[in-house]
Amino acid sequence: MAVPAAQSPMKLMALQLLLWHSALWTVQEATPLGPASSLPQSFLLKCLEQVRKIQGDGAALQEKLCATYKLCHPEELVLLRHSLGIPWAPLSSCPSQALQLTGCLSQLHSGLFLYQGLLQALEGISPELGPTLDTLQLDVADFATTIWQQMEDLGMAPALQPTQGAMPAFTSAFQRRAGGVLVASHLQRFLELAYRVLRHLAQS
Repeated sequence: MAVPAAQSPMKLMALQLLLWHSALWTVQEATPLGPASSLPQSFLLKCLEQVRKIQGDGAALQEKLCATYKLCHPEELVLLRHSLGIPWAPLSSCPSQALQLTGCLSQLHSGLFLYQGLLQALEGISPELGPTLDTLQLDVADFATTIWQQMEDLGMAPALQPTQGAMPAFTSAFQRRAGGVLVASHLQRFLELAYRVLRHLAQS
């Protein structure tokens, strides 16, 4: 079969963006973890349990979006992610050769707080998905509270809790559903890295 001489500029742009984000996550995930901290084992085990619970919630939302609305591939929505302004949550202070405990906990909390806001912005996604979205949002909020309480116990918490910044404005049912695919996918990648870090600390 002959290969077209030129690809659609939009498709090429989407592929370039996808490859860039994949490379970014590969670099982060491949970076060695630093030395273990003195975080309580009970806290780390609770966090691992909460991560697994949220991953299950997120997978349930993704499966329903795929089965009900045929929105199964987040990589096909890369350009929409940029037009809607859906942000990523970094964990650059966690997978490093000299793990920054304060920075890592802060980024974990900030990331969960961000995803909590993004999930709230998806309210009204559909009657069928509402209960699943509510459960996911509640579990993310509980995990964020766990992290914040540990930061307070260690004297690391800021004087004031963060305030939620501007969230994407989903102006149609399709945008909410496509946004749900993207937010759930980003949250899963964030949780994969968080789980790796927490498991390393729990086993050290």
